Amino acid sequence: MTSLSFFLALLLGFTLLAWARREKHWIRRWEQVSKTLGLRARDSALLQEHAAAVSLARQHAEQQAEQRRVFETLLDEISQGLVLVDDHLRIRYANAPLKKLLHRKEIHVGRPLIEEVRDHQISVLVQESIAEKRHTTRRIQMLPSDVGAGSNLGGRYFIIEAAPLAADVGGGAWLMLQDVTESAMTEQIRRDFVANASHELRTPLTLINGYIEMLQEDSAKASPAMKRSLDVMEKHGKRIARIIEDMLAISRLEDASSTLNKEPFDVRDCAEDAADHLAPMLEGRDARIELDFPKGDCLLIGDRFYWDQIFTNLIENSIKENSKPGLVIRVSGEWKKDECILKVSDNGIGIPAHDLPFVFKRFYRGNKHHSSTQVKGTGLGLSIVRRAVEAHGGTIELTSSPGIETTFTMRLPLQHG
Repeated sequence: MTSLSFFLALLLGFTLLAWARREKHWIRRWEQVSKTLGLRARDSALLQEHAAAVSLARQHAEQQAEQRRVFETLLDEISQGLVLVDDHLRIRYANAPLKKLLHRKEIHVGRPLIEEVRDHQISVLVQESIAEKRHTTRRIQMLPSDVGAGSNLGGRYFIIEAAPLAADVGGGAWLMLQDVTESAMTEQIRRDFVANASHELRTPLTLINGYIEMLQEDSAKASPAMKRSLDVMEKHGKRIARIIEDMLAISRLEDASSTLNKEPFDVRDCAEDAADHLAPMLEGRDARIELDFPKGDCLLIGDRFYWDQIFTNLIENSIKENSKPGLVIRVSGEWKKDECILKVSDNGIGIPAHDLPFVFKRFYRGNKHHSSTQVKGTGLGLSIVRRAVEAHGGTIELTSSPGIETTFTMRLPLQHG
């Protein structure tokens, strides 16, 4: 053994001896205190255990307090405002960003939520989330009110999320607010631009197409090259006109101030009109359109103008995307107690799985292999379909098994008068 090892061993021995003496010292002190208090040995042991338990509980409480401070620090760094409320919608916790979002100097814990946010839309959303026990998300425009010292949030847009909390954490709900005013205003500017530009383009384009038709009527003595040029001009002029009309349709559907002209109409007649309108596209092809609707009235309350577009776009989409023979397009309807289920399906080439999430987006065209001479559409038809169905309070789903069946399923709530 080296001198260093001997020294370390000696030092360890002295340390253990000192610790043992200190432990005996505190044990003797504890016995002296117990005798002074008149405690028996058993009571003394219990008191010692209780003191150890109290010390452990204090350490646990300090750890929880430290964890709480860490979580609160993290929650103060996010951009969203976060609030925890109890079952009576009294505030249990609010992070620092909430004060900035609401332009408040302080958010008072213990006060009712409505007194702090000053907008009943938010408190109603939280009440719905608690009552229905589900996560709820909604975009709202704040109502005019005097929030804070001279500040007013009226007109600003917020995304509000709320969800109930479990009973083991005190119940109530959490609420998150995010200011999306800038993105909402940008979206509105884009919509206004599309609507205004479409209106401004429609009139001159109508004149241009009119002159093209007039030149075609007087082209008896024109050269073959001139006739081909006029045909190409007519073809693309009509395509531009279709894009403009589609953009106007989307603008009207997205305009919150625009209302639908809802009236009872026969859905079967609407589908038949669309099929008759598109019948010339099937001439000379091995393809057909089948209608499957129940006997009697097939009534639905809605805007017939948009339903004409819905059926026309869906059927036309199937015709354009499927050039192989044997195409069968089936339009069906089913009426249940509280909903109407409409389907448009075909047995064509289908839609690849990687395209399914994007087919309802504007200008999205999945078949990128089309040549410039094969104009398949504007890429707006399915976007219009989705917007129109949602404007009627319904939903639309798409399923596709390439080469077997592609189906658009629309579910509409029925209004009982």
